[in-house]
Parts: sequence; structure tokens; C-alpha cells
Amino acid sequence: MESVGSIIIYLIIALSIIVFSVLTVTTRKILRAATYLLFTLFATAALYFKLDYEFLGSVQIAVYAGGIVVLFVFSILLTTKPGDNSEKLASRSRSLGLIGAVAMAGVAAWALCSRCADLFTALPSMQNPTMHQIGTAMLGTGYGQYLLPFEAISVLLLACIIGGIVVARKR
Repeated sequence: MESVGSIIIYLIIALSIIVFSVLTVTTRKILRAATYLLFTLFATAALYFKLDYEFLGSVQIAVYAGGIVVLFVFSILLTTKPGDNSEKLASRSRSLGLIGAVAMAGVAAWALCSRCADLFTALPSMQNPTMHQIGTAMLGTGYGQYLLPFEAISVLLLACIIGGIVVARKR
């Protein structure tokens, strides 16, 4: 059984992820949105550390909170004036978006509740994977391994960097 303190820490982390995620998508200042995204990624890393996934938590901080957010801020500062507010979106299909959001929330709630029966059964003890197992899973070419997505993301990041340079040179 988990201690009350552990549950409270989990709730604080989960609440901060929810609050900063909502702030990220609702603020009209783009630099603040990037800062809120950074806080969301740090809270996600805290969740990994709480689950005793130290390697995944440190990768979350180094790659996402460190690299991706810096890339976002760099591209924001190259393409816009950071103090400007974004325009208020005027959409005729707001009701369609609301229906889609409610439908996706229903699907997410169903997926969560369909797994609730598993919470009350005894789960086998798990061990932390070794660095060799993580490396094989991340950079292997077999079934369930992630070399192709890893390479696709690196090409996408390279294209973003080249696009940022092209946009900056036009000025």
C-alpha cells in the first residue's frame, strides 16, 4: 500500500501538469506558452523520478526541457516579436471543435475506466531496465524497437533548424 505522502506528491505533480498544460494552450503570449511548456515537461520529469525511472526522467529534462524548448524559444525569437499578443481566433466551427473535444474526452475516459479492473489485481514486481536494454529498445531495428522513428525525428529537427535559418536570413 502506498503512503499518504506519496499519493499527495503524485496529486501535486499531476495537478501541475494539468494546470501548466492548460496555460500553455490558452495564453496569448507565445513566449509565456513556451515557458509553461517547460514547466509541464519538468513536472513530467518529476513524475518519472517519482516512479523510480531515473534515466527516463533525466532524458526528459535533457532532451525535451533542455533541447526542444530552447529550439522553440529560438524559433519564436527569430520569427516574431516576443511581446506581441497573438490574434484572437475567430472560428465559425467552434461547436464542431467542442463536439470533437467532448468525444475525445469520452474516449479517454472509457480507455481509463476499462483498465480500472487491473488496478485491483496483484501485479508482478517489476525491475528497472538496464542501459543495454534501453539502448537496444531505442535503437534496434526489430519489432517494437524505435530506430526508424528516432531517425525520422532527427530529420524533422534538422528541417526545423534549416527552416529557422531560412526565415532569419530573409529578414
